[in-house]
Amino acid sequence: MLEKFAFEALAEQRATRRWRSGIAVGWLLLLLMLFFTMSGWIGGKREGSSLEKHTALVELKGVISSDSKASADKIISSMQRAFKDKNTQGVVLRINSPGGSPVQAGYINDEIKRLRGKHKEIPLYVVVQDICASGGYYVAVAADKIFVDKASIIGSIGVLMDGFGFTGAMEKLGVERRLVTAGENKAFLDPFSPINAEQQKYAKQMVDEIHQQFIRVVKEGRGSRLKVTPEMFSGLVWSGEKSVANGLADGFGGLDFVARDIIKAEQIVDFTEEDSLSESLARRLGTSAAESFWNKIFAGAAIGGRLPH
Repeated sequence: MLEKFAFEALAEQRATRRWRSGIAVGWLLLLLMLFFTMSGWIGGKREGSSLEKHTALVELKGVISSDSKASADKIISSMQRAFKDKNTQGVVLRINSPGGSPVQAGYINDEIKRLRGKHKEIPLYVVVQDICASGGYYVAVAADKIFVDKASIIGSIGVLMDGFGFTGAMEKLGVERRLVTAGENKAFLDPFSPINAEQQKYAKQMVDEIHQQFIRVVKEGRGSRLKVTPEMFSGLVWSGEKSVANGLADGFGGLDFVARDIIKAEQIVDFTEEDSLSESLARRLGTSAAESFWNKIFAGAAIGGRLPH
């Protein structure tokens, strides 16, 4: 019995050690995967520089804003590295964006023009994926040429300022708005106050002013290629096929086509600046927290147990 007990104890100790070793190895592999992924060694993307002649790629995806992956800081930093690399034969800015901040788009547009002037031997082309609208198109017009797919969505040359009015809902709920300001326009377009006709008129003038800035940038970037019509600057969008016909774009083709047949440097090196691990985790945790919050809020009203996203 003593011998049996000793062997069982020894086996249990060995199993415990194997379990602990397995956990340690698992954590080590996870950390290595995170390191290699962040370094660009996993995922099939070649990042950074290259010893060979290449086409430099910069990706602009999603809404253009100061706190997104498509912020001016990230896109400008990526393009500067792409142009600075001595083996870059041409730069492709691949856009898939519905637009966003006119300020951020303006920063990127200005920097593209500066880089093109400084590096005259390096062309810059825009390749549009699904959509290049509003602020996305504001950025695109600074390029040498714009290439699209025939089904891409292009345009939306306009400006909007939106909001909500809650005065009717407050009245039904018996909520009284108590607002004290110093300055008659300090509560400009306050959603909890009735519409102020003068403030609304001023807002419309401001939006029109920014719209005219947008139009000037488009005309400057596209020049004589643009076939101006009354609808062109109305905020409408067009298919890629129509955009080539009206001069909003130059031709059809994707990244590989432009690298191989236009730039003549088939190797593609990705210079897009990625989020740091802390930024990526913060964004992912923020998104998860927001989804969890709204799921709890609307759980009682969900039909069939599934919420729309």
